[in-house]
Order: sequence, then C-alpha cells, then structure tokens
Amino acid sequence: MVFFIIICLILLFWGFFIEPNIIVIKKYKLNNSEIKNLRIVFASDFHIAKKQKNRLKRIVKKINKLKPDIMLSAGDFVNGYSEKQTLPIKDIADGLSKIQTNYGFYTVLGNHDWWQNGAYIKSILEQNNINVLENESIKLNINKSQITIAGLEDLQTRLPNPNKALKHSTKTTILLTHNPDPFFSIEKEVYLTLAGHNHGGQVQIPFYGALIVPAKSGTKYANGFFKHNNNTLIVTKGLGDSIMNVRFCCVPEIIVIDFV
Repeated sequence: MVFFIIICLILLFWGFFIEPNIIVIKKYKLNNSEIKNLRIVFASDFHIAKKQKNRLKRIVKKINKLKPDIMLSAGDFVNGYSEKQTLPIKDIADGLSKIQTNYGFYTVLGNHDWWQNGAYIKSILEQNNINVLENESIKLNINKSQITIAGLEDLQTRLPNPNKALKHSTKTTILLTHNPDPFFSIEKEVYLTLAGHNHGGQVQIPFYGALIVPAKSGTKYANGFFKHNNNTLIVTKGLGDSIMNVRFCCVPEIIVIDFV
C-alpha cells in the first residue's frame, strides 16, 4: 500500500511539475518535387501564462536553433480566459518576433485568442511582423517555386471558410487551422494541413492514447500524422496546456517539417 502511494505521488509530481516543462522536437520529411530543401517549423498552443516570460524565451531559443525557413503556428498564444491569466500579448508578440526565418512567420488565431479580444491580438502580432491569416492566403516565391500559406478562422469562435481561404491555392498549399475538425470537410485537394487545439489530450494512457480532446473528430486525431481523401493532416500536441497545468505521456512539442 505504501509503495502504491509513493508511485502515485511520483506520477502526480511528474505530470504536474516535470513533463509540462519538457519540450521535444518532432520531425517529419515530406516528398515534394517542386520545393526542395525547405524547412518549416510549426508550433501551436503556446498558452503563455502570467509569469512565463522565461518559458517564452526558451521556446524561441529552441525554434531558432532549428533554423526555420518558414515559421507557422495554429494560434492560442495567450493563456486562460482573461488578461489576468496570461502574459500580456505585447510581451508575447515581442518575444516571438525574435524568431529568425528566411520567409516569415504566419499564423491563425485560436479560441483563447478570440476570447481575449482577437482583433487586438491580431493587430499586436502583425505589428511584430507575425502575419495573421483569417480565411485568406498568401503566396511565397521560393527558389523559383511557389508555395501558398492559407489560414482558416477559428471554428469555435468565428466562421471558417475553406473555399475563401483556398481560393488562390497552388499545388503546394499549406493550410493552417486551429481546430483540426474543418480538415475533414475540405473538398479541395490541399498539400498539407496543420492543426493544434487538442494538446494531444494532455493526458495519454500508455497503449490507449488520449482520454479526451476538445474536438468533434475525437481522440483518434488527438495528435499525429493522418491521411484523408488524399489530403495530409498533422496535429501537434502543442506547447502549453489548458484548464489544468498537467501533461502525462504527452510531452509538449515543436514540429519540424523538411521538404525533400
């Protein structure tokens, strides 16, 4: 009995104080005949709390070590449901502006961003050279090739419009959506969709997976690499947490995608 209690205390300590502060790098390689030797770094669900400026600096330092050509995000920069729970967006945006890229930083906003005045957060991010895409896209010319970055509005707080966002899509279009659910209703062929929001469930049980996720697509799509109707989806576990500061068998991650 004593041994069982000790094990439980160790697991609780790990889940609340150790694992949430670990960051791993998850790497994918995608074949692309049009664009080669391009590196994308994707990070989402930062949820930077009130006294976590050093955590933000640590994240930025890790991203810069990866030397991204393009930086992408699926939003939720702020933490909690009010300004009392988060590092001010001005500090968050200033910190993220230190990320060094060759072709820019592009993002959508998440539900927590909109719950805390999305229009203001968008303006502050853009003042710091972080491009916010809301049912729109932008084309980048890279090594005589063209890549399109498109972004959807948040499903929970806004009105995502894939047809509008993908109106000017190209053969290599990367779609950003905070919640993965819109991916399954996209009729147009999209090279790659990147999503967050689920946090991998934050708590995963070995050999079972996530217990619960905040998306209709279910725990199967808590995180990972998926194919659906010839389209590819990557869902990240994210960097932060929501409701409870806990992670178990679900380490925060930064995703690296290399085009080869």
